[in-house]
Amino acid sequence: MTAVELIERKRDGGVLKADEIGWLIAAYTQGEVTDYQMAAMLMAIFIRGLSGDELDAWTEAMLHSGDVLDLSRLSSVKVDKHSTGGVGDKVSIPLAPMVAACGVAVPMMSGRGLGHTGGTLDKLETIPGFTSGLDPTTFVSVLEKHGLVLAGQSETLVPADRKLYALRDATGTVPSIPLIASSIMSKKLAEDLDGLVLDVKVGRGAFMKQREDARRLAETMVEIGHARGVEVVAVLTSMDQPLGREVGNANELRESIDVLAGGGPDDLVELVYHLGSLMLMLGGAARDAREARNLLQKAVQSGRALERFVRVVEAQGGDPDAVTDPSRLPRPERTVEFPAPRSGYVTSCDAEAVGIAAMRLGAGRRRKEDSIDPTVGITVLAKEGDRVEEGEPLAILGYRDESGLDQARSVLQRAWSISSLPASRQPLIIEEVRA
Repeated sequence: MTAVELIERKRDGGVLKADEIGWLIAAYTQGEVTDYQMAAMLMAIFIRGLSGDELDAWTEAMLHSGDVLDLSRLSSVKVDKHSTGGVGDKVSIPLAPMVAACGVAVPMMSGRGLGHTGGTLDKLETIPGFTSGLDPTTFVSVLEKHGLVLAGQSETLVPADRKLYALRDATGTVPSIPLIASSIMSKKLAEDLDGLVLDVKVGRGAFMKQREDARRLAETMVEIGHARGVEVVAVLTSMDQPLGREVGNANELRESIDVLAGGGPDDLVELVYHLGSLMLMLGGAARDAREARNLLQKAVQSGRALERFVRVVEAQGGDPDAVTDPSRLPRPERTVEFPAPRSGYVTSCDAEAVGIAAMRLGAGRRRKEDSIDPTVGITVLAKEGDRVEEGEPLAILGYRDESGLDQARSVLQRAWSISSLPASRQPLIIEEVRA
């Protein structure tokens, strides 16, 4: 078989066989199929889609393009969580140690931010010395000792996905449901999980703008997991406005630590406890949501959740004092208020606009190779339903240079809508999808 033959067949609406897909992924991973050939295949898939059998074969080929973790020696049930990406989405940082403190092992494998969406690894790496680049042996060792590990994808784990993701980003084929689903699930299945909770974002600040598309993505990933014996629950959550109050890196980490200490904004706390309850039920640590929530609350109130986070940070080379004293984390050189242009009620706070503004300040990446500034970011003071007065700050911008500040201010001009009539707050948690 040749790559051109397979590209032409998929271009014309044909179906690829499992062995053909397996050969294509392996050959591309090894450099035998070129980037331009795979780019053509990705565009054909973007337009034509993949059948159920094709998607199953594509995911399987990606999963076995490199190492697969063997966590069978762990006695604890292993449950992870994944988010499809949003603005202010720091949920994984407080969630993982809370769940681990309740006896469910969490092999948390996260990613970096790109565009207007933030990345868990970037936030964690604002801790001095913290490293997320763990080889498989160290990954398993930390997980075995602490019941939790907070790492990135290793070089040898699902290498096909690393190459394909970069190519998708460069060819406009990122928003393809089968390609998104196979990308996420191949990495998660490589973790040797017993259960998985998916946070599928939908709205202005998400990759999935429409609820119907988000549900299709959720259903696709749940089916992939079910077919391989992994219990998966997907939760559709709103990303029309930023989650929590902080958007950036070090500031989001401080907000995460606040949740572990028993504080934090209501919407962030709500989502952390909802997803955490599902993880505990999947892990067999709780019979129902009420029992699970009580266990999570006790883990926070007793200090066990924060202590677990401190221990894992230290195990991965980070400074534990930066967690117990978050004032030691990086802060912006300068701050400025962004005032309300009129009095009234906030009817919307556009997550995408806030995320783009934070990126303009230096908190995010326009390209994967860009570096980020961990000190800068945005504190959102007014969200949907809040009453504001003219001249009061809608947000506080932490910045380094005037150029970035000017760009961020320009973007934020369209972020808030203010009306003379009160606005109701939309629900954060939309629905759950199960097999």
